[in-house]
Amino acid sequence: MARTPKILVLGGDAAEALEILYPYFSLREEGWEVHVAAPKRKKFQTVVHDFEPGWDTYTEKPGYRWAADKSFDEVDPGEYDGLVIPGGRLPEYVRLYPKVVEIVKHFMEEGKPVAAICHAPLVLLAAAPERLKGRRMTSYIAVKPDVVNAGAEWVDEEVVVDGNLVTSRAWPDNPAWMREFKKLVREWVEKHS
Repeated sequence: MARTPKILVLGGDAAEALEILYPYFSLREEGWEVHVAAPKRKKFQTVVHDFEPGWDTYTEKPGYRWAADKSFDEVDPGEYDGLVIPGGRLPEYVRLYPKVVEIVKHFMEEGKPVAAICHAPLVLLAAAPERLKGRRMTSYIAVKPDVVNAGAEWVDEEVVVDGNLVTSRAWPDNPAWMREFKKLVREWVEKHS
């Protein structure tokens, strides 16, 4: 690889802990530069979503606190080779930030690698719905209607790669999700060095 990849991870309160920390450490393990951006440069609170007997949906408990390297407004998406969007409740509110929409549009329009998991397609749908039409994707099952309504084909697989987009259902799929994302980042960097 000609240069060290630089990756942006969207973060903030209520990000699923395993969907932000696993990618962060996995990408750092490659020797890559990884920045986490959130609404503000602060320590934010992650959450842990799990399944309990007798519940029809997941439960939410406090996870780890994590410090953002940058605020969304400080991000220049042109500096980065790949984007990671974790799930949890994070996607439902960060998609309301104009800067997040700008960041995601940049990655989708440039064809840069984007990794989205769990509820993260909500951010993609808010930022670049036209870029999802006709694509194969997966997500947490509760997001399936949104994905289908955007004109994408939803499939129940641990990881789906379609062009620059790598999607997975939830944190148990982290190894496959990051394995495929890393492949795309390596290809991108080789091609653009």
